[in-house]
Amino acid sequence: MIESELLTMAYPPLLVFAAAILVWLLPRAVGFTFGALSLAAVLAISLAVPEGSYLTGTFLGHFRVVPFFVDPFSRFVGIGLGLLGVCTVIYAYSSGASRTFTAIALSYVASSIGAAFAGDWLVLVFMWELMAITSTVVVWYYGGDAVRAGYRYALLHGTGGVLVMFAVAAHYVATGTFVYDLSAGLADGLPQLLAMLGMGVNVAFIGLHYWLPDTYPRPSFVASAFLAAYTTKTSAFILYRAFPDDGHLFLAYMGGLMSIYGATFALLQHDMRALLSYHIQAQLGYIVAGIGIGTSIATAGAIGHLFNNILFKSLLFMAVGVVIYRTGENDLYELGGLWREMPLTAIAFGLGAFSITAIPGFNGYVSKGMLFDAADPHYFGAPEYEALYWLLYIGAIGTLLSFIKLGYYVFFHGESDIEVPDAKPGQVIAMFGLGGACLLFGVWWQGFADLMPVIEESTHSFMANGAEKHLHPYSPSHRRTAATLTAISLVTFVIVRKPLSKLEFTDPGSVIYPIGYYLGRWSMLATTTLYAAVDRLAVAFVKRWYWIGNNPVLAVDAAARRLPMVDVAERQPADGGRPSTIHLRAGIGTTVLLLTVALTIVIWLLV
Repeated sequence: MIESELLTMAYPPLLVFAAAILVWLLPRAVGFTFGALSLAAVLAISLAVPEGSYLTGTFLGHFRVVPFFVDPFSRFVGIGLGLLGVCTVIYAYSSGASRTFTAIALSYVASSIGAAFAGDWLVLVFMWELMAITSTVVVWYYGGDAVRAGYRYALLHGTGGVLVMFAVAAHYVATGTFVYDLSAGLADGLPQLLAMLGMGVNVAFIGLHYWLPDTYPRPSFVASAFLAAYTTKTSAFILYRAFPDDGHLFLAYMGGLMSIYGATFALLQHDMRALLSYHIQAQLGYIVAGIGIGTSIATAGAIGHLFNNILFKSLLFMAVGVVIYRTGENDLYELGGLWREMPLTAIAFGLGAFSITAIPGFNGYVSKGMLFDAADPHYFGAPEYEALYWLLYIGAIGTLLSFIKLGYYVFFHGESDIEVPDAKPGQVIAMFGLGGACLLFGVWWQGFADLMPVIEESTHSFMANGAEKHLHPYSPSHRRTAATLTAISLVTFVIVRKPLSKLEFTDPGSVIYPIGYYLGRWSMLATTTLYAAVDRLAVAFVKRWYWIGNNPVLAVDAAARRLPMVDVAERQPADGGRPSTIHLRAGIGTTVLLLTVALTIVIWLLV
């Protein structure tokens, strides 16, 4: 274990937070340069810092915290987030993003990196909540419809964050420490149940997913490029930290269903970014399935696919963003033939599409093949995962269909009736940087495997069913699977293309917002009405007794008059009674402040 002052100074989130301030204060070109350099530093630190390094300290003088921890998993994710960050800052600069927006976006990136490198649950909760807040502001910055979507996003992520916080508190009660147990994750029982629900929001479990297609298409296309990777992929990684062991059937099959659900609704979309948003859920399904299976090959495949998603999902949002930037159009059916006008953007899109659909030669093919193997009983999967294998298989067909549809209607269908320039140089550099990495790690899969956790470097071996096995991503069986999936998808697209263009179903998950709105409104009205009634009774009660205390004779006299058979002489009006001067009413802010002060004093006395 290594603890050094150098690591303290090179704490990755702090570097990016500092760069965010510089971006906001300095001239645009200088500030953006510092932003890109800070994320290049994150990439370099992830590669250079020895595994097992950590920084530790105490919180409130009692709780041990580990804000920076490097193991094969955090290193791998840090490499992906750092590389993506450099490309995204370049893309934002070339796309005309403002200094203020980029400063907010870098704060969001920093919190995501902080969550990925956290070595304890207390730091994780802090970074998790900061990630929710900063990502909400990234959405809000665009204004318009994004503001209302941002509120819905904030409420859902706030609820998930509270559940994660309760899970961590329950874990501390059970174990007495916040520091990660890398082999067991969160404590069994209530902590894991709460964590599964809370983290399920961020990783888009079915029923908790609708914030994705509702939010990501609404802000600027630059914001979508930032949002595409950091929240969901970091959260999937933390889900692995919570459930690092094998045999979580619920997670495995939830992942399989997510892969189909996301791909199905992506296929029905007209809005390009909504289609990509649903595919975030679909690809997260593969990652969640691998985490649920939990064997060596499944874990390596899940984290490898997470890394690959960081690259190709952001690339796809960038390419679609350039199309929106140049044409002003979001509906894919209103476009067509753009490959002639925007060949570089079309190539960049192709690199991302080939990667996400697991075409041989691209990085998605390697990691998705590992996940297929992990679920297939004929390879390394247990019999209970045979149905999961077919869920993932169907999800892969849906993914291929979706991107055949998107590429066909945007770039190849018909003739373009508009003349638009291609991507700007900075946008091209960013897209081809990510696309080049997708191609590199598909062709040079050995280098990708060397970076991957669980897989032995150089030998590319792993343990399965008590024996040592080796990776063979380009084996004949893997190539046959890829060819079969592609052929089925191409034939199916030819058959369903025309009827598909006429379909646009509403996601059942969309009912969560009107239900939530009316439930929240009614519960708020009920609560405030009850509060007002109790408030009136309490104020009247206190004022009455205050008056009695100051006017006992008049009180006795008034009470006697109400008794039967008692003759009380009439009193003449006199200037003897004093009205109540007590003031009990206060605004909600004052009330909360007074209650907070009172509770703080009570807790301090108890402690």
